Amino acid sequence: MSERVDVVVVGMGPGGEEVAGKLAEAGLAVVGVEAELVGGECPYWGCIPSKMMIRAANLLAETGRVGGMAGQASATPSWEPVARRIRQEATTDWDDTIAVDRFVGKGGRFVRGRGALAGPGRVAVGGKTFEASRAVVLATGQVPAVPPIDGLAGTPYWTNREAVKTAALPASLIVLGGGAVGLELAQAYRRFGVAVTVVEALDRLVPVEEPEVSALVRGVLEAEGVAVHTGTAARRVDHDGGGFRVAFGDGLEVTGERLLVSTGRRADLSGLGVDTVGLDPAARAVEVDERMQAVGAGRGGGRGLWAVGDVTGRGAFTHVAMYQAGIAVRDILGQDGPGADYAALPWVTFTDPEIGTVGLTEARAREAGVRVATGTAQIPSSARGWIHQAGNDGLVKLVADADRGVLVGATSAGPTGGEVLGMLTLAVQARVPLDTLRHMIYAYPTFHRAVEDALRDLAG
Repeated sequence: MSERVDVVVVGMGPGGEEVAGKLAEAGLAVVGVEAELVGGECPYWGCIPSKMMIRAANLLAETGRVGGMAGQASATPSWEPVARRIRQEATTDWDDTIAVDRFVGKGGRFVRGRGALAGPGRVAVGGKTFEASRAVVLATGQVPAVPPIDGLAGTPYWTNREAVKTAALPASLIVLGGGAVGLELAQAYRRFGVAVTVVEALDRLVPVEEPEVSALVRGVLEAEGVAVHTGTAARRVDHDGGGFRVAFGDGLEVTGERLLVSTGRRADLSGLGVDTVGLDPAARAVEVDERMQAVGAGRGGGRGLWAVGDVTGRGAFTHVAMYQAGIAVRDILGQDGPGADYAALPWVTFTDPEIGTVGLTEARAREAGVRVATGTAQIPSSARGWIHQAGNDGLVKLVADADRGVLVGATSAGPTGGEVLGMLTLAVQARVPLDTLRHMIYAYPTFHRAVEDALRDLAG
C-alpha cells in the first residue's frame, strides 16, 4: 500500500518534531514517524531530567558550603523526590501522549513505527509506503556508542537512560567515559552519597575542552571524593549478579554495583535504507549542505531529502537540532534566510563548575592555521569570585585571531559559566572587534567582569 503526502519526517526528536510541526502549521500534509517517544532523548532522558538531577545535587553542595560563610547547615540526601520529579517531567513513566497530541493538533499525522527510505521520496513504515511530493526529512538522532569490550555484552550495564530512570541509587558506580554526560552524572551521583569511579581512555577528562578546564574539573571531582583514572582503556568486564568488575589495560581493576557506559554516541544509518537514495549506510552521519539538504542523495544532489539534528554529525545538542530545523523548514517552504553557520557553536557541560564553550579551542584554532592569541582570567581572583568564595572555582579563556582582531573561541567555566557564555557566543558570532569588547562597560560586580580581565591578559 502507498499513499501520497507532502512531507514525511522520520524521527520526531526535538529537530524532527519542530520541522514536522512547522510544516503542518504551514498547511502541508505531513506524516511524522517515530519508533520511540515524540520529543526524543532530551525531555525524557537527556537534557531536562539530567539537569533536574544536577540541580538537586547542586543544592546539596551549596548547603555544605554554608559553613564559614553564613553559620551552619546540613542536608540529608534523598533520591526519592528527584526520581519523582523526573517521572513527572517524563509525563508519567515515559509516555509521549501529550507530545503526540501537540503535533496532531498542528495538523500533522503521526505514525508509530520505524521508518526507512524505500527510494527517492519514499518512506516505508509498518507495511505501508508514503510517497512525499515535497520532502523527506531524516531526524533519527543517535544511539549510545557502546565499545566492544570483552564480556560487556549481555551484562546489565547502564547507559544514560538507566542512570536517569533509576528509582534507587546504587552504593557504588563505575563510569566509563570522562566526557560531558559521564561527568555530569558522576558528580550528581557522588553528591547523593554514591561511591563513584570515573575512567577515561584518553589522557584527560572532557578532552574536547581546553586543557585548563580538564585540570579544573578533575581537581573539583577528586576533592568531592570521585576516583578519577585517565589514559587507560577497559579490556574486560565481568558481572557476577551482585556487581561489576572492570579490568583495564594498565593492570587497574575497579569494582562497583553498577556500570555506566558513557563513551559517546553515534548515528546508526544501517536500518534507514539510505542506500536506496545513493548514501552509504556505514557512514558516520548524513552529510548535509548549508540548507540541510543531504549531499549526494538521489539525482541532482540532495534534492528532496533533508536531515537535521544529531544524525548530521554537527554536535549532539538540542539547540543545534532546533537551529537546523528552522533552516530546513525555510528551505522546504522556499523562504529566504541564511544557511547554517557553525563558527559560533556553543555548548555547556553542566558540572559544577559549569563549563561553557563556543567556537574553537586554542588547539583547534592552531590546527586551522589561525595566528592565535589567548587571554585567561581566574574566577576566584575576580571581585564576584571573591564574594562568592565557596564553590567559586573557574576561569575564562579567550581565543583570538590576532590578524583579524576578533574572538574565534572562548571558554567560561565557573558558577554560572553557561550564562556568561552568552556574551562570548555573541562576540564570536558577530565578529565583534577586540577593541570594542575592551571598551565596553561591564557591570560590577558580576562574573562577566572576568571576561574583561581575560581581555587585559590577551592584550598582555
